[in-house]
Formats: sequence, structure tokens, C-alpha cells
Amino acid sequence: MLATSDLKAAPRFDRTAAAILDAAAHVFSEQGTAANLADVAAAAGVSRATLYRYYPNREALLRALGAHALNELASRLSDAGLERATVEEAIERLARALLAVGERYAVLASEQCPADEADQERLVVAPMQAVFERGITSGHLRQDLPAHVLRTLFSGTIMAASKLIQHHQLGLEEASAAAAAVFLDGARAR
Repeated sequence: MLATSDLKAAPRFDRTAAAILDAAAHVFSEQGTAANLADVAAAAGVSRATLYRYYPNREALLRALGAHALNELASRLSDAGLERATVEEAIERLARALLAVGERYAVLASEQCPADEADQERLVVAPMQAVFERGITSGHLRQDLPAHVLRTLFSGTIMAASKLIQHHQLGLEEASAAAAAVFLDGARAR
């Protein structure tokens, strides 16, 4: 049986880890790859020693940040109600979710931190694929391209919109609306 002190320690660990990951996302978002772990520790309000106890090096922090980003994106996609929305609305919701998370975790792409492929497939790719398959089946999306090709083209549009956000040319809402509109106009059934 756990002692009362053990029960109190567990939430503190979770709060500290969450604070470090939140700070890392913010610092890396602001400073890009130039950010260092001292900046992350300061932003999290912890000592560098505490940060190193949780994440012994930059790679470990980035791996944890990647898993955190994947979970955040999966949560946004789950909350988006993709299966209940029209195909057009689902694509708009996909764009908003992908760009919101992408803006916050853009450093992961530049640091080349691949997510766990099985989790990524199950949590992100499968829900996206379902939207494109439904769009083809319902006749809302063109039928001359398979769903995986439409999904890949959509992902490219999202990456371009993400760059517009990073370069402060469009805000998040403008970029997600533009990406969805440009994609839908090119993918719409003829």
C-alpha cells in the first residue's frame, strides 16, 4: 500500500513534467533550435538540475515533447467531432487542429524528432484517412485520386500554411481557413 507522502509526490511529478514540457514548447516556439535547456528550465521555473532529472539531455526532452505534441494533436482530433461533421467542415477542423499544434511544436520538425509511427498512425493518420475516404465515397471529394494521395497533398498544404504562420504572414485562423479552402477547391469532385 502507498503511503500518504507517496500519493502527494505523484501529482507534483506530473505538474513539474507538464510545466517543463509546456515551457519547452513555448521556448522552442519562440527561439527555435537556438534555445537551450537553461532557457527551458528558467521558463518552467525549475532549476537546471531538476530539468535534467526529468530529461537528462536535449534529445530526451525533444522525444518527450514529441510524444506530448502527438497526444495534444490526438486530443484535438478526438474533440473535433470529425465523424459528425460534413466532409468540408471536417477538413477545416483538421486544418485548424494540425496548424494549432504545429505552430506550438514547429521545432520538432526542424529537429527531426519522429513520433512513434504506430501511435502516429492510430491517433492522427487513421482519423485523417477516414475523412478523405468518406469524402471520396460521398462524392464530395474527387474520386480520381485515392484517399492516401489526397491526405498527403493536404499535409503538404498544411506544411505550407505552417510556414506562413511562422513567418508572421498569416495568423492561425487565417492560415487554417486558407489551407482548407485551397485544398478543397483543388480536391472537390468535378
